[in-house]
Amino acid sequence: MAKIGFIGLGNMGLPMALNLMKAGHEVTGHDIFPAAIEAATNAGLRVDAQAAVQDVDIIITMLPNGKLVLDAYKVILAKANPGTLLIDCSTIDVADARTAHDQAATAGMLSADAPVSGGVGGAAAGTLTFMVGGTDAVFAQAQPVLATMGKKIVHCGSAGAGQAAKICNNMILGISMIAVGEAFVLAEKLGLSHQALYDVASTSSGQCWSLTTYCPVPGPVPTSPANNDYKPGFAAALMLKDLMLSQAAASNAGASTALGEHATEIFRKFVDTGHGGTDFSGIINEIRGKTA
Repeated sequence: MAKIGFIGLGNMGLPMALNLMKAGHEVTGHDIFPAAIEAATNAGLRVDAQAAVQDVDIIITMLPNGKLVLDAYKVILAKANPGTLLIDCSTIDVADARTAHDQAATAGMLSADAPVSGGVGGAAAGTLTFMVGGTDAVFAQAQPVLATMGKKIVHCGSAGAGQAAKICNNMILGISMIAVGEAFVLAEKLGLSHQALYDVASTSSGQCWSLTTYCPVPGPVPTSPANNDYKPGFAAALMLKDLMLSQAAASNAGASTALGEHATEIFRKFVDTGHGGTDFSGIINEIRGKTA
């Protein structure tokens, strides 16, 4: 069993850290927010800023953006022992991920970028998907630890490849949710019931995760956020963040992503009008608002 520091004990980080602890690892967490510290302490997790980065085998970060990750690395790289394995599970810009890798290597640390898919439910259940960037040797070392928190661990390539896979996947997700929302709004206008469209599309060529798992209308998929007043789930503000990351990466890489760009603007308007805390499947209400 390993000694693990876990930095970032929010909605995703805390259940991930608890799963590591349940598996027998010695886990020490840290967060800057008192509410997160209180929740972690109440759940039985040791919280200590110094102990989370000193004399541990592995340090996992789960933070909201690249700036915070790089800020955390300034502290981590100054205090952790050479050879410590750093695993960043945040979703950040590919360029920031590669910078973190470079800084870790310069300091004599091992590093992997390993963003996740599966949401809060997956974090709690230990069924996350991890998309990992790093060397073969680092992946081999990180994989057993990640398997404690997830059910699918994919080595996507070298430094930054995990982040690249995550933002490409979530660009597909954002675009597909808009498409599914538009289809249901059109069906409503044509007098077709939600259930009828679902029964056809979910078993036909229109089938996708946004339809079969996160159906944006109440009824056909009882566990979707549409049946719970669009409580997240995966908040629209987070979808906007990932779409913006995809567009930054597309610009840097010289890739044309017209639908990704348009989806970004649709979600930006939704968030800017006060719906950032709504599940991203609630975008169907933005679509309805534009429909005469």
